[in-house]
Amino acid sequence: MPDDSHSREPSRLQAEIGQTRPFSNASQEALLGIARTASVIDRLVTRSLAPFKLSSAQYNVLRILRGAGDGGLPTLAIRCRLIDPSAAITRLIDKLEKAGLVSRGRAASDRREVICRITPAGLDLLERIVPVIDEEGRRLEPALSAEELSTLIHLLDRVRDTLS
Repeated sequence: MPDDSHSREPSRLQAEIGQTRPFSNASQEALLGIARTASVIDRLVTRSLAPFKLSSAQYNVLRILRGAGDGGLPTLAIRCRLIDPSAAITRLIDKLEKAGLVSRGRAASDRREVICRITPAGLDLLERIVPVIDEEGRRLEPALSAEELSTLIHLLDRVRDTLS
């Protein structure tokens, strides 16, 4: 299929990033659009978490540990589940432990393995944060119908599957 990017009006993304030349292809524009959107969402979440003195990565760890239940999770299992698995997991856990939101202990079956658990204070903090984040998420509702949201989720799954 021929690339008609030179014959069309500049895209909204081009205008947002101040790009004067057309994208070389639709895939390039889509990748940059996803990255730009992820950045917008990250700023939104960061602003929402600021009053709680928590980073988005720390919030992600707390959510993961809440989902793990009383058994907790090994540090490396947490890292694998992070939205950004390249985050420095040991530093994240150190900060959360220092704040009293996470506890660490050795696994009974393998003393080399460190198991992390969310504390009652961590659960209480999440209870206060979740409504704030949910409210921010509802900002998508006027932009996309339920069917469009479902399609978006499916398309993003396919992009991650292809690029992973």
